[in-house]
Amino acid sequence: MATVDYPHISLDSASVPTLTGTRIKVVEIVLDHLAHGSGAEEIQRQFPHLTLGQIHSALAYYYDHQEEVDGDIARRLHKVGGIQSRLGDSPLARRLKGVNV
Repeated sequence: MATVDYPHISLDSASVPTLTGTRIKVVEIVLDHLAHGSGAEEIQRQFPHLTLGQIHSALAYYYDHQEEVDGDIARRLHKVGGIQSRLGDSPLARRLKGVNV
């Protein structure tokens, strides 16, 4: 595992920034922050095994590499969208939309 110049952040074998000693990707912390407007303390309530130092390091990494991480998020969303379109609506989703199953 390669290291980067951020305390608590390492690159995994696929060069994805993760919190050292965990399986938590920096992008997971960032998505919580962006999607819900969560600050470090709220994120820690969602991930109680993480320290505030780890969370702040993940957010610092994001803001220093924002274009790269935002591109990763966009690629992930595009992939999910493709999977969803191939699978189509579930029977429950069709019922909720009022479409005959």
